[in-house]
Amino acid sequence: MAGHRRDDLSTRELEVLQLAADGLADKQIALRLGMAPSTASNHMATILMKLGAANRAHAVAIAAARGLVRAPDVT
Repeated sequence: MAGHRRDDLSTRELEVLQLAADGLADKQIALRLGMAPSTASNHMATILMKLGAANRAHAVAIAAARGLVRAPDVT
């Protein structure tokens, strides 16, 4: 797709990623957003691919560094 960047996340993917940054698991994300857990997992897999991340924590770190999500509160 011309002009498409790998890190172009959809609004829904950003919602899923922010909830992951907040520490929620796929089941919890699914409940919060009214979707099946498998859909939350699929969104996360797409997010990892688009960001080139190895895992959820890496995806959150990349997204936080790019200003795509709030950094997790670690206090």
